[in-house]
Amino acid sequence: MTSIEKRTEPAEVERSPGRWLALAVLVLAVLLVAVDATVLGLATPYISEDLKPTGTQLLWIGDVYSFVIAGLLVSMGSLGDRIGRKKLLLIGAVAFGAVSVLNAYATTPELLMLARALLGVAGATLMPSTLALIRNIFHDPRERSLAVGIWGAMASAGAAVGPVVGGLLLEHFWWGSVFLINLPVMAVLVVVGIKFLPESKNPAPGPWDLISVVLSLIGIIAVVYAIKEAAAHGIRWDIGVAAVLGVAALTWFVRRQLTLTAPLLDMRLFRNRGFSGAVLADLLTVLGLSGLVFFLSQFLQLVQGRRPFEAGLAELPAAVGAVAAGLIAGMVARRFSVRVVVAGGLAAVGIALAALTTLEQSTGYPLLGASLLVVGIGAGFSFTVTADVILSSVPKEQAGAASAVSETAYELGAALGIALLGSIVTGVYRDFTAPAGTPPEVAAAAHESLGGAVESSAALPAHEAQALLHSAQDAFVDGLRLAAGAGAVVLLVTAVVAWFLLKGSKLEDGIEH
Repeated sequence: MTSIEKRTEPAEVERSPGRWLALAVLVLAVLLVAVDATVLGLATPYISEDLKPTGTQLLWIGDVYSFVIAGLLVSMGSLGDRIGRKKLLLIGAVAFGAVSVLNAYATTPELLMLARALLGVAGATLMPSTLALIRNIFHDPRERSLAVGIWGAMASAGAAVGPVVGGLLLEHFWWGSVFLINLPVMAVLVVVGIKFLPESKNPAPGPWDLISVVLSLIGIIAVVYAIKEAAAHGIRWDIGVAAVLGVAALTWFVRRQLTLTAPLLDMRLFRNRGFSGAVLADLLTVLGLSGLVFFLSQFLQLVQGRRPFEAGLAELPAAVGAVAAGLIAGMVARRFSVRVVVAGGLAAVGIALAALTTLEQSTGYPLLGASLLVVGIGAGFSFTVTADVILSSVPKEQAGAASAVSETAYELGAALGIALLGSIVTGVYRDFTAPAGTPPEVAAAAHESLGGAVESSAALPAHEAQALLHSAQDAFVDGLRLAAGAGAVVLLVTAVVAWFLLKGSKLEDGIEH
């Protein structure tokens, strides 16, 4: 087909007048998931005070959502290709709202961990469906680049709205209220989505292989669990068993996909160097960022003494930068090149994280705000362009599976980041020396988490409480600096890898069939 023929696709077919309204519905789902992820960081000190989780339980509350969602994304993306992406999105939206209520009213750390896991199951239905529907709604690659940019920008906007709205709620209500903000968003999504979202699916998908679903879930969760526990507690026999189980399950999963006539995930996608490079860039970028971001809210509140709303506003520059960069990323990548934009964005994030290795308790906001702005701009460019590359690399019938790979990389990176970088912070923190004369039970509570130190020190005389808090805060900041340095190394190495893997990658032009 010639380029002239490609550009004469019937306008009423390729450019439906309702496509932008449909996009508005899709980004509501993205907004919801992003708000839910960032809101938890602000609520962590309050959860620590109310439910009294151990340090390990607090990490699980933070990352079990990502563990489960990462384990199920490929399966759910493939399911959407089969039963219909609109149908799966709406079912997931209703479930997400219902499970949010369970999160809000959890009464024990164990119940909250279970509720977060169930939220991951529901969340896994939302993200691949949104990107896959964009792939099928927008046939003009330039329009699709803009749509993906808006999609990414709304995810970043959710990262901004979460802390600000969450901060307001936490100053007036209990911590569970941060989960209830999901309900009105879900209601709008379902009502409007039923009317305006088009249905799409693979016309000849083949059966949904349940064995593959189980293997991917067990494999990813077992491997991430092993890495997390080994980083926090060292090598133990049970951790070794989990690692072997996870690797074996993933190996079996890959081999099974290569033999199935209708695989859950077409492994041949990874033969495309641009596709593989984009997925790897997403994975390592989020790994370098997420652990640090998870603890930054605690730094702002428990170390620098900011109120929740103020802490939320302090994190705003990252989202502003990401929104601005996401909206122009496609245009910039076409003007220069995919690898310049992606590698440059990753390098900028790495340099900004390196600047955060100078953090002190008394660090002023200009350094923190400028670093977060650069992080947002770099991540906005990188994530938007890599998502566009991934979507453009596959036929639209496989959009769900390809989107799921992209989202799996994101969520797996988030889980690994919280596990690895979070374990660095926790490990350094637990080694701090409590002041002489601190009661053993108070010292034990203080060593579990910084929130535990704040709460337990309240029972001490003022000068002893201040000494304990100062020691705990110093140790927390030491861990945060080390995690920022580790994240910077990961991002800078990823920038170099992306430069080579994305050589020759380009975003599409013109209108496609």
